Amino acid sequence: MTETVAARRPALTTICTPQGRTTKSLLGYGVIAGPVYVAVSLAQALSRDGFDLTRHEWSLLANGPAGWIQPLNLALTGLMVVAAAAGFRRALVAGPAARWAPRLLAVYGLALVAAGAFRADPMNGFPLGTPDGPPVHPTLHGTLHVVSAGVGFLALVAATWLLARRAAAEGRRRVAVLTRATGVVFLVAFAGVASGSGTAVVNLAFTAAVVLTWVWLSLASLRRYRSVA
Repeated sequence: MTETVAARRPALTTICTPQGRTTKSLLGYGVIAGPVYVAVSLAQALSRDGFDLTRHEWSLLANGPAGWIQPLNLALTGLMVVAAAAGFRRALVAGPAARWAPRLLAVYGLALVAAGAFRADPMNGFPLGTPDGPPVHPTLHGTLHVVSAGVGFLALVAATWLLARRAAAEGRRRVAVLTRATGVVFLVAFAGVASGSGTAVVNLAFTAAVVLTWVWLSLASLRRYRSVA
């Protein structure tokens, strides 16, 4: 019997182990977390009365008539980051950043959940009717929101530096440079907004830096996803 061409052609399907499928599923949450967070936040920022991207941070969306959306957004994306951190821990196995980068990403994810649980205080005229400027008497939940965000942001920056070191050790110098640059840019932008200057440039720069870090996390998760067998 003559063997057909199709029969002689090698199979193209790559078999993924059960452990690999679990790891890929966890890393997949890291790919989608950023797009979900940015899309939901931006949709609110463009549709909520009185919200001004040049004056207001996205965390202020937790106040006002539709204020339940942003805390839920923070909580869900935070849990996605925690899942992605578990995926990184399984994918990295050993070597530089294998232990601490996933832990720091998990801290960032949990900090997002906490930031959603503790709402930011109304300020700078949002929601409508709020006095301009920072709150005169910050509330406990507003203070805890700021603390949660600060801890999470610093953990994220540290994770980028560790993963940059990992990329350099793997010979991916361009990835290492871009990863380290992402951490530096975000740290500078966070320092600017934390200073309380409240200028349009500072607010927009911080928003852009937030988007940049989410893009980085999506790409970093996707690279690890593709490397898992």
